[in-house]
Amino acid sequence: MAVESGTRDGSPQHDTAPPGEGTPALRKGTLGVADIAFFVVSAAAPLTVMAGVAPLAIGIGGIGAPVGYLLAGATLALFAVGFTAMTRHVKHGGGFYAFITRGLGRPAGFGAATLALLAYNGMQIGVYGLLATGTQDALEALWGIHVPWPPIALGGVFVIWYLGYRSIDFGAKVLGVLLVAETGILVLLAGGVLLDGGAEGLALDSFTPGNVLVPGTGAVLAFAFAAFTGFESTAIYRREARDPGRTIPRATYIAVGFLGLFYAFSVWVVIQAFGGTKVLKAVATDPAGLFFTATTHYVGAWAADLMHVFIVTSILASQLAFHNAINRYGLALAQEGVLPKALGKVHPKHRSPYIAGVLQSVLALLVVAGFALAGADPYQQLLLWMNTPGMLGLLTLQGITAVAIPFFFRRIRHQEGRWRTVIAPIAATVLMAGALWLVIAKIGLMTAAPLATNTVLVLTVPAAFAVGVLLAVRFRRSRPAVYAEFAAEPAD
Repeated sequence: MAVESGTRDGSPQHDTAPPGEGTPALRKGTLGVADIAFFVVSAAAPLTVMAGVAPLAIGIGGIGAPVGYLLAGATLALFAVGFTAMTRHVKHGGGFYAFITRGLGRPAGFGAATLALLAYNGMQIGVYGLLATGTQDALEALWGIHVPWPPIALGGVFVIWYLGYRSIDFGAKVLGVLLVAETGILVLLAGGVLLDGGAEGLALDSFTPGNVLVPGTGAVLAFAFAAFTGFESTAIYRREARDPGRTIPRATYIAVGFLGLFYAFSVWVVIQAFGGTKVLKAVATDPAGLFFTATTHYVGAWAADLMHVFIVTSILASQLAFHNAINRYGLALAQEGVLPKALGKVHPKHRSPYIAGVLQSVLALLVVAGFALAGADPYQQLLLWMNTPGMLGLLTLQGITAVAIPFFFRRIRHQEGRWRTVIAPIAATVLMAGALWLVIAKIGLMTAAPLATNTVLVLTVPAAFAVGVLLAVRFRRSRPAVYAEFAAEPAD
């Protein structure tokens, strides 16, 4: 394991002088707790997850499915204990790769950087397939119009590019509005079901051991962990946060707690809407329409129409959140000297990493156009083939970060306590490894693809990490100064 050189407190010292006064930089002190939480929760796309994926979880795990989301949330909250402790000591804007470098050394950090680029791009670009199908469904349901999917997806690329090009506070406001809309429609459904009393009376049998400990629980957990994707991106916004030592941990806990409770509550509500004895039949009959049918019955057809619209805006919000995260990874790596210097430019007015945003959008255009020209299905292939390595990559990065946390705190002076620096991270490592195993074991349920395709999708993750390690070896030989300063603390 490589040992970093450092300052008196053990923090690596970045020797590069900060940019001059005339050099545009990210807008500091812009984002508060709510802003960052909006980015994180929006990336998870709660309405889309509930309407699109939760019915599958209910169909596989039965009425005990809500507990799977609570267990996934509790596991990620445990991970957040050490993760947020580390955010107070690592001021670098590189997110996962900076954390892993500081704990496990530069080769692992390079591997984490390339894996993060793969994972976030996979998540963001794949969702253009979901945007296309979601918009098609909305147009057909509301006006009976059919539009081919490629123009919708390609148009979405330009919308996301523009929103990412604007200032981060503008993006936070947009996400705040969209998030209130998508969660609000589920709150309306919950209110209707609770006031009516449900189809068979409100019951808590979803939380009894007999309904939780069933053969499908493992698959439910796999779906549940995938539903939290993106919550860890709080650390990426450190340079733009107000009082990041407090803002980042609070936003992380709020995001994890909200998602875990909101997912579990929403799944329980839709079960009550149909009744514990009838919901499985409803899922088998029309899984895609489960939430729409419940909303029409308990709130009104107008609310179901709104749900169609808000699913589209939910997807756009998720894409914008991932787009912003990718751009900040690209910015950080360009300023490290790993990626081309041009990607490290910040817009003088909007203070956004606009060159990185252009490159990411061009990549999205090429991938979406490639799938369209190949005649691919936007959901089964563009979404699932791109999202699966992305989701697995982010879970892997979380697990490696959990491993890195105790090693990092062994190197520095701190007053965090053993719970935050040793016990919780080790427990999180074990649980994250189990979560990753569950997701891989149930990958066929998520992709509906043949074994050969699933094998390629899974192996893409270690391959991306290995590319980063090889890149580290190359940089150590050919560009030792860049290698030595990789993920070092900023001078300012």
